[in-house]
Amino acid sequence: MSVIPWEQNADLRNQIEKFAEVLKTQSHLLGDHGLDEKEFYNSGLFRGAIERIRGQYSGTMRPKREFVQHVLNHIEDAGLIEGWDLSEAAERSDYWVRLPHGRNAVIALTGGMDGNNVTLFERPDTADEFVIWSIMTNAGGDPRRNAWSGIHTRLSAEMIARDQQVDGVIIWDMVCGTVGRPCPKIMGGTTPRLTDVGPFRVPPPCIYMFPSIVPAGAVTKAMAQKVTDVALLQAFHTCFGGHDDELNFVDFEIELARDETWRKTTITRAGIVQAESEMTPIRRG
Repeated sequence: MSVIPWEQNADLRNQIEKFAEVLKTQSHLLGDHGLDEKEFYNSGLFRGAIERIRGQYSGTMRPKREFVQHVLNHIEDAGLIEGWDLSEAAERSDYWVRLPHGRNAVIALTGGMDGNNVTLFERPDTADEFVIWSIMTNAGGDPRRNAWSGIHTRLSAEMIARDQQVDGVIIWDMVCGTVGRPCPKIMGGTTPRLTDVGPFRVPPPCIYMFPSIVPAGAVTKAMAQKVTDVALLQAFHTCFGGHDDELNFVDFEIELARDETWRKTTITRAGIVQAESEMTPIRRG
């Protein structure tokens, strides 16, 4: 049982750790800086270069936006949505999607689920549906730890504390199904389950259905919606060949104790509980 079917590639992780050690001990041999080993590491050149590279990778949204654009265009071409637009809050990478029957959905784009950025969302009053889409492009990360950290530790606490309803979460990007992040959905089957979307080839997305209400007051338990209740998530599920037994259903339960709000998160897939917390006090940092 696991909160997400993806697996971390242990061999790749080991190679990353080994290469990182080589960089820490042998970087003074690279380039034409003219410094000896001691001067190199004391100068701040190594640390500065690492921080610059880290900032460049984490700061740019261009590859993520390109992926989102191709995916949404593909869903529109399939006739499952009527169109989409990048919202005026472009720095937040929010997308407005025009659904059938005059409804609309808003997508809040974020990075890895284990970061605080996942809590920086605001459901617009005019949104009929609101979905968070996590694009975690770090192939060396642990998707299972990140998914649970994001859904239980961060999202559930923020939703309940601020009374902000989220209809669901998509955890899916261009690394899914690659050697860096193996996906069991495309292993061992006789029918190909990869979809070409622009320059990308992707497996079906991981979709998490959330309740239609936030538990509060007398309503102490909120059960996940059906995928048919959220048109945008149904569109993703249908367009990319998802199977119903791959959908994840997230339930929240709260109780008040000692002037604190405690909550419990349960994630079920294929009728089996995949992850479940104890009652945990809400701590927001």
